[in-house]
Amino acid sequence: MELESKFKHKSTFPVISMADIVLLLLIFFLLTSTYLVQPGIKVRLPKTAARTAAAQEKISITITKSGAIYLEDKPVQIANLPYLLKDTAEKIVLIKADRDVTIDMTVKVMEVLRKSGAGKFVIATTPEIE
Repeated sequence: MELESKFKHKSTFPVISMADIVLLLLIFFLLTSTYLVQPGIKVRLPKTAARTAAAQEKISITITKSGAIYLEDKPVQIANLPYLLKDTAEKIVLIKADRDVTIDMTVKVMEVLRKSGAGKFVIATTPEIE
């Protein structure tokens, strides 16, 4: 004796429920991606139209608006830079100076870096919005 069911087996896939899931995932990723913050020191970089980036190994020096100097996100004194930077002749020194920092302070840091053996300098900028 065979039992018959009142419910038929559907052979289609419920596309509406899949669209709801995709929409919810999209909203989730959009909301969470706006809260990603780049770690580091807050510095307003000067703007430029050039959009090139160096691909070599870099050492990062940050100069804040208040005049504080950071080597790879660690605070240092300008007098200690030559002792902390050794064998930098092959590396590029990336200088992230706040746009409100005087050029005098930036040049002082570059001079100390040059005396410690650094040969190549790059000043970090942000692209101009056209």
